[in-house]
Amino acid sequence: MNFRKTAILAAATSVIAIGAASADTIKMAFIDPLSGPFGPSGEAAYTSFQLAAEHINANGGVNGDMIEVTGYDNKVNPKESLVQLQKAIDDGARYILQGNGSSVAAALIEAVNKHNARNPGEEILFFNYAAVTPAFTNELCSFWHFRFDAHADMKMAGITDWIAEREDIKSVYLIGQDYVFGQAVAAAAESQLAEKRPDIEIVGNELHPLGKVKDFTPYIQKIISSGADAVITGNWGADMQLLMKAAAESGSDVPYLTFYGGSKGAVSSLGEAGIGLLYQVSEVTTNLEASDEQYALIEEYKERFPDYDYYYHRAWNAMDMFVAAAEAAGSADPIPVAKALEGLTIEHAYGSATMRAEDHQIQQPLYISVVSDDVKYGVDNIDLGWKLVDAGTISMESAEQPTTCEMERPE
Repeated sequence: MNFRKTAILAAATSVIAIGAASADTIKMAFIDPLSGPFGPSGEAAYTSFQLAAEHINANGGVNGDMIEVTGYDNKVNPKESLVQLQKAIDDGARYILQGNGSSVAAALIEAVNKHNARNPGEEILFFNYAAVTPAFTNELCSFWHFRFDAHADMKMAGITDWIAEREDIKSVYLIGQDYVFGQAVAAAAESQLAEKRPDIEIVGNELHPLGKVKDFTPYIQKIISSGADAVITGNWGADMQLLMKAAAESGSDVPYLTFYGGSKGAVSSLGEAGIGLLYQVSEVTTNLEASDEQYALIEEYKERFPDYDYYYHRAWNAMDMFVAAAEAAGSADPIPVAKALEGLTIEHAYGSATMRAEDHQIQQPLYISVVSDDVKYGVDNIDLGWKLVDAGTISMESAEQPTTCEMERPE
């Protein structure tokens, strides 16, 4: 993290700390990459949680208590994440925020479960804002884990519904990161395409090492040679940006259907070549119609953190749901908050969001958007941004997927 970014984050933290001096402090630990190739993904989310907490504190906090969000750099490494988790617990954190890497999330879910079983009265909750392997709210579901992003099967359902209506797409290439999330994305694409468009041929299914590939040109050449009509990828962070860099350099015009095309640098790497070709399914884009208050928040974020875009709206949703649950419970302690979160619905800048009680998976509308030069807000400090496609709104009911969760709850 460079000096300028460090100073910005320190300033945000100091504002929160000043407000917290006269009240009890609700400590939240942000455990995600703050350095290395995926550092920008972590920093963008960290600054989002920081600003959300700052706004909450400025409005009186949570039942009069202030929120403090502290960053712990895990370098997207599960073992390092467990070290940072213990540091956070020792520092008094009762809430864990994480999202970059399902391998990390899996380790944290297991560790949080064990900690809470061994330390009654000192429980912690895990707020997952981006690790979207479906198992976490299915067979691995936990009372102590809440997910604030749509999982991979939900997002893939949106993509494959869109593909099903495109008669010009007759072949698809799958490319993703070789770990539990990338494998889940590929499996969902295979099964859902077979169900909705059995005529579509999957002409490639490639998994590459997470965060290790510096030049994706050989992968792009395979995609071009396959003759694919479209590419589906769950790549995120640096792997998304570098994939798009290689795609731009190749001059190919195949469309990319992505989960995380909004990763920092992906749109600017493609430039105008991405117009009408780079798609994303997400819970929000800043160019959806919104209130003046929301536009002001988007602009405040960009002014405060000019290296990043307002991308992690789910960070605000997570914090708003926490506040609503804590106020309903009359307590910021994890167990009453968790019980109040179950079934909770909030209204936010872009619609409604409900935390499904059965599996702690958020339910919300999703949106399919494409890179355009006709937008209010660009990304990556250029004039290109995300624009909703025709019929690109996926209702909450349509986005919902069944769960196999059999949750054990504390008495």
